[in-house]
Amino acid sequence: MLLRSIIDSIESVAPLSYQEDWDNSGMQVGDTGADIKAVLLTTDVTESVVDEAVMLGCQLIISHHPLLFHGLRQLCGQSAQARCVEKAIRSGVAVYSSHTAMDSYLHGVSGRIARRLGVKNCRILSPAGEGYGLGVIGELDEAMDYEAFLRLVKERMDASWVRYTACPKDEIRRVAVCGGSGAEFIGEAVAQGADVYLTADCKYHEFQDAAGRIGLVDIDHWVSEHYTREIFAELLTEAGVKWYISQQDQTPIHILKD
Repeated sequence: MLLRSIIDSIESVAPLSYQEDWDNSGMQVGDTGADIKAVLLTTDVTESVVDEAVMLGCQLIISHHPLLFHGLRQLCGQSAQARCVEKAIRSGVAVYSSHTAMDSYLHGVSGRIARRLGVKNCRILSPAGEGYGLGVIGELDEAMDYEAFLRLVKERMDASWVRYTACPKDEIRRVAVCGGSGAEFIGEAVAQGADVYLTADCKYHEFQDAAGRIGLVDIDHWVSEHYTREIFAELLTEAGVKWYISQQDQTPIHILKD
């Protein structure tokens, strides 16, 4: 299948017009006229992921995070980013990234988290258009103990750690979530009556600000977003394209537990 046809499948649900102004979603490396026989799906593009794509015979990598975020002034192997670009070009591997375009889709990153946690009747938390915007908010079928919800997050998200504030309510039902760095929407979650807000990358003062207002739950950034690979896989399956989920794709953050 032509690369441009694969892009059309992705952008049918995650159009680039809904990416954030600061973002660089879309084509990163390659020719949209290239013939694609297999695709590697990943959250991040690293050198080991590009090597994996070559080993598997993939002509395309689809990632959540863009490979090219900040401008490259040289292609001389001076950074991991530059080495990835050079290696992809030499190997004939194209790279496409969806990022905040997929973040903004109701059934995208945040919608996938909500589904895993059993949050129903979801709507966009911070709307940007009909059916698009950042974060989602919905309800659990039944109210549940806050500590039980925290354990549910850890289990369903396969998270090695969960950080959280105390919750003003012993039981919670209305849940807001935002995959990736979503601390800026804490106030919006409070305003819309959420009992708890799940996101990633929260800072100390953001926890402090949330305390007493809402149960703030924070998980690893990669953990909150790696389910985008499932969304890409579903879209490619519908399009009849062979795909692999990267085994080299993992969070760069490690926790010393002992």
